[in-house]
Amino acid sequence: MTVLTKSLIEQARHFAIDQARPLVAVLEELSGLAPDAFAAALAEVFHYPLMTMADMQALEPTFERMPYTDCMQRHIAAGTDAQGTCCLVIADPFDHELENWAASRLGREFETFLAHRSDITAYLAQQEERMRAMQDMGGAESVESLDQALDDITLVRINEDTSPVVKLVNSTIYDALKLQASDIHLECDAGCLYIKYRIDGVMVQVGQVSGQDMAEQVVSRVKVMAELDIAERRVPQDGRFKVRVKGREIDFRVSVMPNIFGEDAVLRLLDRQSLTEAAQTLSLDTLGLDAHTKTTLRRLSAKPNGMLLVTGPTGSGKTTTLYAAITEIHTGRDKIITIEDPVEYRLPRVLQIPVNEKKGLTFAKGLRSILRHDPDKIMVGEIRDEETAQIAVQAALTGHLVLTTVHANNVFDVLGRFMHMGVDPYSFAAALNGIVAQRLLRLNCPQCTVDHQAEPEMLQEFDLHTLDLASWRFRSGRGCGHCRGTGYKGRRAVLEVMTMNDELREMIITKAPVGRMKEEATRMGMRSLRQHALDWVARGETTLQEVSRVVG
Repeated sequence: MTVLTKSLIEQARHFAIDQARPLVAVLEELSGLAPDAFAAALAEVFHYPLMTMADMQALEPTFERMPYTDCMQRHIAAGTDAQGTCCLVIADPFDHELENWAASRLGREFETFLAHRSDITAYLAQQEERMRAMQDMGGAESVESLDQALDDITLVRINEDTSPVVKLVNSTIYDALKLQASDIHLECDAGCLYIKYRIDGVMVQVGQVSGQDMAEQVVSRVKVMAELDIAERRVPQDGRFKVRVKGREIDFRVSVMPNIFGEDAVLRLLDRQSLTEAAQTLSLDTLGLDAHTKTTLRRLSAKPNGMLLVTGPTGSGKTTTLYAAITEIHTGRDKIITIEDPVEYRLPRVLQIPVNEKKGLTFAKGLRSILRHDPDKIMVGEIRDEETAQIAVQAALTGHLVLTTVHANNVFDVLGRFMHMGVDPYSFAAALNGIVAQRLLRLNCPQCTVDHQAEPEMLQEFDLHTLDLASWRFRSGRGCGHCRGTGYKGRRAVLEVMTMNDELREMIITKAPVGRMKEEATRMGMRSLRQHALDWVARGETTLQEVSRVVG
């Protein structure tokens, strides 16, 4: 017998009226069921056949009759199956007018199925990816989640308002936090505004608002929150603001950039409380590294002096790796000082200094001051210029352990960066202990991953077509509500580590060709980013497509 009893449904109905929320959402919360189990129970109560994510993926969408915009707004899907049967997939059986409305749109007989709302959302997201362009969703792009979340949001220094613009901005912020997005992109195009999130390093479009006036008002609202000049639309602007969500303060860094249709805004999310909590348990073990890489990093970070460089693109987890190393070596017997822009994790008993260029506190000036503060170990958030590089090398040569990051594609490009910044090769070679190159790979979704046959083109791209792959397990995610139809959920760092020896130091001083350095590093046991990433593919944790996207 189903757990969705009449009394539970009536109780949910009262709560839904009081809270002005959809009945089906309240009922799911009260039932305490997992999404799949709730959908099955709901289908049993209303005598609908259940449709799974795999079933939906087999449908041929009928957007010519049921426009994509309508499907998104009403959380439904429509398509034809292999037998040519028209199928309507709904998530809310309490909407009694929905089937009549669908009949007027489809214009033919159809069968109604029930699926969980998250599965329908994931299916539509997959269709959007295939179409590569959304149809017009109208100015009423839903702020439906605001009705559920507005009471939990208190914008700092912002008066309460019920205007559509404020509702849209509030709901966008809340949904981004709920989906663990790292950035919000508001992109102005001809006559509309696209709303996108960066989730697990990949851009995902979540909405579209029609009307140039509406687009300008949304960007202006963000500028007001970040205390920027709303009248200035010709030059880039940067700012910050905070929101409070469920008692947590969330920091936002805002970048506004003019374009030919108006202005684009990017909001970088930083949940300091969450990062601080994560820092309490952060270690090299929690990064999911292989045993050899962990051992090498521990040895490099435990040295009494010298320099450890971590390189990689923006958002590749470089700072997290350095924090993990600091957490492990922080015994209380050494003075550890960091200078960062901004301070992301808050570490107990560590002096952390935020860069403030407006006040004249740059990385270079701050690093000079740190050296007068009797440090043992120093973390420099990023080496951006010649002065900072020179000071960091001198600090490493005068008895300090310096951990820092620099932007480069791989461990060998780092050497060229420092040479171009005018650092003396002999001093740099003497100071350097090791270089780490890092990327973040998306992992296959644990809920929908299945075995699959690797494409011959991908095998050839990675030179795997000549190998014995009998022990490899190729797997990929099919897409589900848990992963928003992407097939991936979560990320993990993949690293290559080069430790220095006398031969490599001599090569740096003499500016030997990179090919010779690679040969020596390989002889010492260094494995490339690609080799480490392919190990994950062999274990079925990620895909060749993801390795090609991130590592190349």
